[in-house]
Amino acid sequence: MTLGGFLLLLLIAGICGSLAQTMAGYSHSGCLVSIALGFVGAVLGTWIAHQMGLPELLTIQVGGQPFPVVWSIIGAALFAAVLNLARPRGK
Repeated sequence: MTLGGFLLLLLIAGICGSLAQTMAGYSHSGCLVSIALGFVGAVLGTWIAHQMGLPELLTIQVGGQPFPVVWSIIGAALFAAVLNLARPRGK
């Protein structure tokens, strides 16, 4: 994978992570957390989709590597919701 492909993959993961944070109501983080959340969401969402026998939806090829956009957003939203529930509440 080229540097440009890797940067594009980071951008797509960041957008997916940001959308997921917005959907889950968890917005207390920055760009790097959004990128990490996008990648975690891709793994988690794809795993859940395979377990349920669901097809791949909107997969983007970046540098020869597939990135499941829809499952990334769904998985990241679920993960962000869990993080939001686990966060201690302040007064």
